Parts: sequence; C-alpha cells; structure tokens
Amino acid sequence: MTETSAILLRKTAAFATIAAGTVALSSALANADQANTHQTLKSPSEFMAISNVAERSQAIFGEIGKLLTHPRCMNCHPAGDHPLQGADKHEHMPPVWRGDTGHLATDCFGCHTENNVTLHEAASYKSIPGHPRWGVAPLSMAWEGKSLGEICRQLKDANLNGGRDLALLQEHIAKDDLVAWGWEPRRRP
Repeated sequence: MTETSAILLRKTAAFATIAAGTVALSSALANADQANTHQTLKSPSEFMAISNVAERSQAIFGEIGKLLTHPRCMNCHPAGDHPLQGADKHEHMPPVWRGDTGHLATDCFGCHTENNVTLHEAASYKSIPGHPRWGVAPLSMAWEGKSLGEICRQLKDANLNGGRDLALLQEHIAKDDLVAWGWEPRRRP
C-alpha cells in the first residue's frame, strides 16, 4: 500500500467513525423543533451511491457539519471568552467567563443545576437548562469561526479534542449524555 493510499484510508476511517457517531444525533436533530432546524439531514444510505471514497467521506462530513455548526453545538464551543446562547448565538447572559482564557472562571453550576428549571417570573427566557456536567468546552475545542475542514482536523487531533482517539471521539458523540442532552432539552437553544 502506498503512503498516499494509507493516508486516504485513515481519512476515510476517521470520517466513517465520526459519521457513525453522529447517526445517533441525526434522528434527534430531525425531530427537534422545526423553528430551530432549517436543515434536514440525509440518512447514511443516501451516500452509498458516491463510489469515490474520498468524495463520499467529504459529503458525509459535510452532512455532519450541519450538526456541528448548529447552535446546539456552537453555543458550547465558542471561540471567545464567553459561552453563547440561543439560536442567534448571542453572548451568554448573565455574563460568564471560561477559565482557560485567563479570567476567573464562572461556576456554571451556580445557575445550571442538575435539571432544567422553568422560570415563573417575567424574563426574556422561560427556563434555565440543566445537566450535572454543564459547562463550556475548553478553548482548544472551539469551533466558532472555523471552516468544516478546520473543525474536521481539530476533531481528529487528540491534542485539540480532549485527548480522544477516533474510538473515544465516536463514543463521545454517540453516547455522552451531555452531548445528547443538547438535542433533547425540549426547548429552543
């Protein structure tokens, strides 16, 4: 096997692994509130007609990009000092800071408890989402402002993805309850 063929095979395996992990999320996105999702996802079988492996891998990752660039993912993977909120990806209110930017970190768990909390007072939002491990991704895992190619390279780089090899990355995408929560809160982002 030539070096070029080996590289192509590794890239294809990486795309396939990530694609397999996102299949679990794709049905959740398809069933999410239609006001939040202006894109639909193709099923994995719709890519089988693409015979060129590299082209099929790129097409599958383009589909995965619909998930990765959706506010449900981007709000917790921002490039700045603050997490984002809502479908319009506005800066989090009240203001909070991530710790890995040199600021005093704000404890997310002060407001985001283990469960969703419905507010009864007048507010511009109706609830505060909750999860036991609520938090913003480290700056090294920021996707905001990056192309899909840059995000793909970042996802495959264990130094930039939380130390995950492709198997752990698939596990994170397919089975991590915090990632899955992003698609099941029953509220707009």
